[in-house]
Amino acid sequence: MRQRPAVIAAFCGARPGTDPVHTTLARDFGAALGRRGCGLVYGAGGVGVMGAVAGAALANGAGVTGVVPQDLHERERSQKALGQIFVVRSMHERKALMYRLSTAFAVLPGGFGTLDELMEVATWNQLGLHRKPVVLLNTKGYFDSLLAFLDHAAQEGFLSPEDRALVRATGDVEEALDLLTSQTWEAATAPAKCGTPARRALDELLPALDAQAPTR
Repeated sequence: MRQRPAVIAAFCGARPGTDPVHTTLARDFGAALGRRGCGLVYGAGGVGVMGAVAGAALANGAGVTGVVPQDLHERERSQKALGQIFVVRSMHERKALMYRLSTAFAVLPGGFGTLDELMEVATWNQLGLHRKPVVLLNTKGYFDSLLAFLDHAAQEGFLSPEDRALVRATGDVEEALDLLTSQTWEAATAPAKCGTPARRALDELLPALDAQAPTR
């Protein structure tokens, strides 16, 4: 069976942060995606870390798809966003479509929204709703405290060793892409563990989202 190209969702901030290293990381990651022939899915922000990763990915030949809810279309300057842009009705639809379009998830520096997306895709892996690699780009130790908390949760018995292993981290862009693509085909095609109500609801929602025409 021929392996389809990896399509990596980047969860990251619509702000640049106070340290230029964050946007430098985003550009390096976007460029590496393009060089490897991967596609990018992102939150359709035209500024900050989001804008940097999308611009670099597109400049290096990657297919780029952005997804944004209508009420954030102006706030995140999606009119400046690059690639094929889908405007959806809600944050729930944004995340569901991003997850559907992607074969793996890269987490770059960001705030509440980035953490929300990270925790949701990790939980979906835990529950068997999908099986897709999740990797934190931990340059300059941005996620050190979060990783320490996950270790603590495992030590306290709230995460099994298998659960804890669902979220990996590296400070190296190329190693991150190795982790994101090494299991992509198996992860994207493996069946869910069970036909849960959540999975059935998601399957009912996604065809309608897929039918939406992009804004450009």
